[in-house]
Amino acid sequence: MTSAQSKSLLSDGVIAEIDHWIKKFPEGQKRSAVIAALTAAQEENGGWLNTAIMDAVADYLEMPRIAVYEVASFYSLFHTQPVGRHKISVCTNISCMLCGGREIVSHLERKLGIKEGETTSDGRITLVKEEECLAACCGAPMMVVDGHYHEHLTLEKVDEIVDGLE
Repeated sequence: MTSAQSKSLLSDGVIAEIDHWIKKFPEGQKRSAVIAALTAAQEENGGWLNTAIMDAVADYLEMPRIAVYEVASFYSLFHTQPVGRHKISVCTNISCMLCGGREIVSHLERKLGIKEGETTSDGRITLVKEEECLAACCGAPMMVVDGHYHEHLTLEKVDEIVDGLE
């Protein structure tokens, strides 16, 4: 795929978002915008990144494709497989674990009929693989649903949140 073909996979809106972030870094440091670029591309692609889109981001930022793959596979906020309309991440690090984080994961697995890393058969919800820490220890146990933090959870609160998702 040529660079021009690759660029055509990125909409004008995604390119504008990438350019916005590129301007925040010193001249010649386009690659510093890779996380913002992947985020914008993922949002436009239904919540996940395929190889062609990652290649387009790499070409646009003039960086090796493997470097973009490394970023996309390292950070849990990026998904390289199709995901559900809603993504749920439950923190299971020490504070959340001690306050019931694992029990919340088990409850969600039973309720949704899936395991961590899987998506419901109707494509509604993906239960993201175990999160090491979501930086809300004082609100333990907690989960993130579509980027929104929910803290001080109980199983009843979890049910209310999940049942409210379309």
